[in-house]
Amino acid sequence: MPRVAYVPFTGFRIREEEMLALGMSLPGLRQRAAAIAGLPALGVLTLAGMTPPHWECSYHEAARADDAIADRIAAERPTLVALSALTASVEEAYRFSAMLRSRGTRTVLGGLHATACPDEARLHCVAVVVGDGEPVWRDVLADAETDSLQPVYKAKAPFDLQQAPLPRFDLLGERTRPRFTVQTQRGCPFACEFCGASRLLGPYRLKPVQRIRDELDAIAARNPRPLIELADDNTFAGNRHPGALFEALDAVDARYFTEADWRIGEQPDVLAGLAASGCVQVLVGLESLVFRHPGMGQKEAELSRIMDALSAIQEAGVAVIGCFIVGCDGETRQSIEKLARFLDDCLLADVQLTVQTPFPGTALHRRLYREGRLLPDRGWSSHTLFDVTYRPDSMTVEELETAFRELVCSVFSPQPAMRRTSIRRTVWHNHPKLRPCASEPCSFT
Repeated sequence: MPRVAYVPFTGFRIREEEMLALGMSLPGLRQRAAAIAGLPALGVLTLAGMTPPHWECSYHEAARADDAIADRIAAERPTLVALSALTASVEEAYRFSAMLRSRGTRTVLGGLHATACPDEARLHCVAVVVGDGEPVWRDVLADAETDSLQPVYKAKAPFDLQQAPLPRFDLLGERTRPRFTVQTQRGCPFACEFCGASRLLGPYRLKPVQRIRDELDAIAARNPRPLIELADDNTFAGNRHPGALFEALDAVDARYFTEADWRIGEQPDVLAGLAASGCVQVLVGLESLVFRHPGMGQKEAELSRIMDALSAIQEAGVAVIGCFIVGCDGETRQSIEKLARFLDDCLLADVQLTVQTPFPGTALHRRLYREGRLLPDRGWSSHTLFDVTYRPDSMTVEELETAFRELVCSVFSPQPAMRRTSIRRTVWHNHPKLRPCASEPCSFT
């Protein structure tokens, strides 16, 4: 009987030593790192859901290229090992592939990085999947059975989410998972210059609500009243009325986190259903106070209007995590200090800070490459969202690194963190499913 081992490379990554030390010492960053590490890898579990029944499957999460895991997988004598990695972890995946191939095991790699850099990925694996994996996955497995794997598999058309399989959550074993991921759509109607996900896998598509219901029911069967992260780039950006999605989430009594843009604060039909359906937190990209990235479309607006919309979301009982990208063109030490003052005064329930990162395949990467600003000594493992990989236009690399560390210290030190905890409790006091305690109901951030 043929066997496939699914191996996602997961976890929170920071390369720069001083930033890593900060990340592990500041409670807010440490909690989010633990949350990310605990998320099951939805991509490979979805492919497992469409694996033919005569194949045996196993699932092995990996943070690093580890001999012990390689030995364990090789002992299963798999027909194929399916690797999945993002840019920051792809070099680990390459090393792990080499370990497996030295043990006589064939590997295939997919994901966003392999899609953006297929020629590079082919040097490290027997086969590469470019773009959506679902349309070609059965072909990959059939070729593996007959020892005729092709170097590259690429779908002829974007995958129709009406055909989305039920992820194989059973492969996670009996260990209790603190949270699960569900995808309600793929891509985003916008094309923000920095986004490494919205267009690489094809056009924006919605998953039918009945498919979402099936996934939620499968999760609830394992974990009653589950914590869920919606693996969407921008959940309410399309033209689907949110009512049916809200009903599906409410039916399993989920507490969930999602990502959306600020405009939901001006949409009464969304505001009315967010908290009532179990939404606890929503991450909103404010991006930068000094630079407006191309491709943002209708998300672009005056800061005062955006903040009014975010206030409306929090008044509805849902905590807003404001996401900011530091280091965009025009950024200076003074502008970063101004951002620190803004965050110290604003009423956001939480904050996420990242360094601008030119992921391969993005318009940002192409622009900085044309301008000769990519740092040749910063490889893919530095593309963590917390490490500088390019030359800023108004600061030196060292100045940006220092200013970002100082900003992180300022924003995530105990007193500001306690202030945001107090804001979250106030927000959740208005949440219909969290009253009357209004204490911390979950730890998404």
